Amino acid sequence: MTAVAAALIERNGRTLICRRRPDQSHGGKWEFPGGKVENGESPAEAVRRELREELDIEAEIGPRIARYEYAYPGKQPILLVFFQVKEFAGEPDGSGFAEIRWERARDFPQFDFLEGDVAFVRELAATARRRGA
Repeated sequence: MTAVAAALIERNGRTLICRRRPDQSHGGKWEFPGGKVENGESPAEAVRRELREELDIEAEIGPRIARYEYAYPGKQPILLVFFQVKEFAGEPDGSGFAEIRWERARDFPQFDFLEGDVAFVRELAATARRRGA
């Protein structure tokens, strides 16, 4: 099963979200930065590598906050693993994306996220609203 690792990078009460370029699969959709886990990598190692490659930051990978399977129509299921990142060095370079934004979790449902992230995004938003964040 293909595994994908992603990061919820937090700064000043906001989380970094990224919009895919139109020329990419699922173009225009929002996502959390990350990517496929390569052979021999742990999900945490993969997300650290992906953040270096995609955003040019060195991140301290925090705890895993979610892990679930999702199957896009007509495709094999993938394993999605999300990690918290509160500490990183450098300023995220969003040149590999159409756009990057720092947003509050409660506002995530306003964005057109990848289908595999939608339920997770709603859960994050609901938790943030309950906490008043």
